[in-house]
Amino acid sequence: MSFDISHPDVRAAVERALSEDLGSGDITTDSCIAADAHAEARFIAKQGMTLAGVELLHLIYDSVELLKKSGDRVTAGEELARVRGESRKLLTRERVSLNFLQRLSGVATLASRFVDEVKGTGVRILDTRKTTPGLRVLEKMAAAAGGVTNHRMGLYDAVLIKNNHIRLAGGVRRAMESARKSGKPIEVEVRTRAEVEEALACGASRILLDNMTPDEAAIEVGLIDRRAETEISGGITLANVRAYAEARPDFISSGAITHSAVAVDINCGIYPLVV
Repeated sequence: MSFDISHPDVRAAVERALSEDLGSGDITTDSCIAADAHAEARFIAKQGMTLAGVELLHLIYDSVELLKKSGDRVTAGEELARVRGESRKLLTRERVSLNFLQRLSGVATLASRFVDEVKGTGVRILDTRKTTPGLRVLEKMAAAAGGVTNHRMGLYDAVLIKNNHIRLAGGVRRAMESARKSGKPIEVEVRTRAEVEEALACGASRILLDNMTPDEAAIEVGLIDRRAETEISGGITLANVRAYAEARPDFISSGAITHSAVAVDINCGIYPLVV
């Protein structure tokens, strides 16, 4: 999985991050580092991880050598990339580079752990829209680098009728009948047997079983019996995802993959060069 660094949202996120950090200039670097000095930066993994976002270095620096790619599983001590250029540029962009690599690799690492937990069940793990504002495309790419399947990118690319839609529309049937004009397959979130049966009767393409126990979900998956795709969500963690996978849904979605990922430890050492 490589990052699409040509994506406008990706390029905009990098530009915003650089502008936010640099502001009117790096007064520390400019005051103590010669303008004509050159250096090499080496990015090193300080722990085991699934790497994500290393391709962004091409948007941040001029001379980049990638030694690993997004989706690679690396161990502590492995070198990820080398960057050469003006010492001042390497110093002023070091924190932005690490912020992206550490955050995105944290997402990919957690995503890969979810995928590992359900191995052998045939269940596919999905991410959600519970992403950092402004970083959705990047975090979705990181989740995919970890092996999960991206769910909808936003409200514009899929129909997902949730509990609040059902309440405001006046029931599952009314919500689905209105949503058919979109021309897209319809997924419906359900919480009761009655809602499951109504969604099936109305021809839902996918039924989202929300906030059920693994045993409850297994019963509903059996009732649905492949008449629609099934997805389980609500409170999914690394500790319980395997139990939910044993219910044999088609998909399990977890917001934790993005909203609860912990940044990994990556070091950037910068060394002088003689040019």
